[in-house]
Amino acid sequence: MNTLCVGGSFNPIHNAHLRCAIAAMTAKAFDGVLLIPSAEPPHKPGATDLASADDRLAMCRLAAADDSRFAVDDLELRRSGPSFTFDTARELKRRGWPAVSWMIGADQLLSLPRWHRADELIREVNFVIVARPGWSLDWSTLPPAYRVLQANVVEAPLIDISATDIRRRVKAGESIDGLTPPAVVNYIAERGLYR
Repeated sequence: MNTLCVGGSFNPIHNAHLRCAIAAMTAKAFDGVLLIPSAEPPHKPGATDLASADDRLAMCRLAAADDSRFAVDDLELRRSGPSFTFDTARELKRRGWPAVSWMIGADQLLSLPRWHRADELIREVNFVIVARPGWSLDWSTLPPAYRVLQANVVEAPLIDISATDIRRRVKAGESIDGLTPPAVVNYIAERGLYR
């Protein structure tokens, strides 16, 4: 199966994650999407508002439950230490994946050369870049090895949803209906997350 991997803290997973993944899957002719929640997001050390790994995994499973295009893998949650994309790609290849394709937001592109083992990572993973309409980048600011990713840019639907805003709304007692799947809304309420 030709699968697009989408990693993240998913704190919580929300409709923008899901719609952008579907847009990238469709544009690049993938068969499905694999959600991979991170145990310790390397770019968010010491985050105090990070729900437990078990809760974030459960929310991903709930979000994926009613759409056969999505699957969820807990491989980063079973590994100790920071959740580096390089290590995850290597693990997927050990499982027999011939190639690993990984979606990232265009906002992460400039930091990609600073990711863990970045020079090896860019050879190990086929990155699909999801960009908002009208987004632009001076590609010459990236190292030459990363400029090839310009061919992998997919326009994402314009959706103004963020996990930060969802957490803020929950803490303020505001509704998050429509921002994340109903099963996730219910889970957050039942578990008292982000209060």
